[in-house]
Amino acid sequence: MSTATESPDTEPTAPLPDAAAPTTAFKEDDVEAVAYFKEAHAAIKHQLGKVIVGQDKVIDELLISIFTRSHALLVGVPGLAKTLLISTLAQTINLSFKRIQFTPDLMPSDITGTEVIYQNPATGEREFKFLPGPIFANVVLADEINRTPPKTQAAMLEAMQERRVTVGGVNHKLPEPFFVLATQNPVEQEGTYPLPEAQLDRFMFMIYVDYPSMEEELEIMKRGTGVGAGTPRSIMELDHIMYLQGVVKRMPVADHVFEYAQKIVAATRAKSPQALDFCKKWLAWGAGPRASLNLIMAAKAHAIVRGQIYVSCADVAAVAPSIMRHRIIPNFAAQSEGVTSDDITRMILEKIPQDR
Repeated sequence: MSTATESPDTEPTAPLPDAAAPTTAFKEDDVEAVAYFKEAHAAIKHQLGKVIVGQDKVIDELLISIFTRSHALLVGVPGLAKTLLISTLAQTINLSFKRIQFTPDLMPSDITGTEVIYQNPATGEREFKFLPGPIFANVVLADEINRTPPKTQAAMLEAMQERRVTVGGVNHKLPEPFFVLATQNPVEQEGTYPLPEAQLDRFMFMIYVDYPSMEEELEIMKRGTGVGAGTPRSIMELDHIMYLQGVVKRMPVADHVFEYAQKIVAATRAKSPQALDFCKKWLAWGAGPRASLNLIMAAKAHAIVRGQIYVSCADVAAVAPSIMRHRIIPNFAAQSEGVTSDDITRMILEKIPQDR
């Protein structure tokens, strides 16, 4: 590990590992790896804080998505800096970034790229040449992702799941790491297409972006009408992100934590022996196995960024709302009583005890 450094304006940064950091570092010295992870998380938030006011939970869940090689969907009304947050995050961790503005007339080739006829200047022969689309980036901002029709969503689904695209019968691998960070406006529904459940399930988190507090909004007004709080700078490289993802992968998890996550998911399935009565009453569909996997992976990252060398049931509970939010479907009875998926998740967490 290299030692901590300070920028010319004396702002702290995380002690970045060498580019050739061994992937077995967590096994050799787990305390050092966790300490680095925590400081890296704090350094990224420090840089984001120069542009973004508040939104600590949103930033934490976005970073957990990055550290676990996952995708995230941000839902909030316009003007809450969702797009700015994602573009600034990409700048801070120095990854390639592309923004795709989704519209009803967007075609799959507008995202994946297309083949064109190319004439070789040396031989004069014509051949097909693939021109990559904006999906070929480390961080892809899918802005207003629900504004494009199913045909285009299918192309996004392949990219999110397989991390590749198929054009002209040829597979093209996407760069690593690859993240889709999407935004969605929950208010305006005209000209939108509901995301398929299969695609929603590929997002680790559905993150609600709420209004700022009074103090935060005052600070936003001062920065927006003044000189701001500074320009964020890049403090990480691709190797560092891959290193952090390896740390999360190697984090051990006790059996009782696995069982706790499984109980949360099983409680939502009406035909499961572990199903809770109010879930049978209010849910049309329960969560699938991908919810269980994401609960554990997100809990690992949640624990490490807090400096823990173990994963507790409390870490699983902390990430559960944003993971379950789009994976359980309230039925008409729940909707008529004003019961949301967040309400049901909260009740599940209250009902299932956390084993120590």
